[in-house]
Amino acid sequence: MARLESLGSPQIKNIHLKHGIKEPLFGVKVSDLKPIQKQIKKDYQLAKDLYATGNADAMYLAGLIADDKKMTKKDLQSWVKQADSDTLCGYTVPWVAAESLHGYELALEWIESKEAHIAAAGWSTLSNLVALKPDSELDLKALKALLARVGKTIHASANCVKYNMNNFIISVGAYVTPLTEEAIATAKKMGVVKVDMHGTAREMPDAIAYIKKIEDRGSLGKKKKTVKC
Repeated sequence: MARLESLGSPQIKNIHLKHGIKEPLFGVKVSDLKPIQKQIKKDYQLAKDLYATGNADAMYLAGLIADDKKMTKKDLQSWVKQADSDTLCGYTVPWVAAESLHGYELALEWIESKEAHIAAAGWSTLSNLVALKPDSELDLKALKALLARVGKTIHASANCVKYNMNNFIISVGAYVTPLTEEAIATAKKMGVVKVDMHGTAREMPDAIAYIKKIEDRGSLGKKKKTVKC
């Protein structure tokens, strides 16, 4: 924690706060966390201890060094309850959940939550799972039904949920080629989605344009080895 504090800066902290990351935090650049991640690699207990501090920088680092396969359902449920910022519910917790042994089961549970940050984490976990797992390990029928659900409910959802639902459409379209056309059709049906990302310049990605860009560079269906970055 002392090392993280020494890496913090008021300027970065201010940027993070504007993007919905909550206090306490030091304001550490992700690029400054990478050498620490490289040094530690994976450490199950240290990751849990860092996350438990409630400090946003420590929690983000916890996600990078978590030993995902050792994470229990109880661990992940505890993490998602505390993931009350866009960074944590959209990236940190879903990354770890998706690479754990419980990602799909928990994602389906989380998307049913009435708490927006938990529902958002569920959709983001699904997005990461389809990017990681071969199509043969995915339930394509269930994914198709989830696309339809997004198309019907996205406009009435909370901002952070909308953002991650939209990313789910992009991920399915980009990484699950049997459902690429279905994802594009869903995006067309839902039309323009308005979202307020804390009054910042951050915009909702255009799902159709994003999938087309991936197709143009010949990367459709190419899975990731890890979703963490």
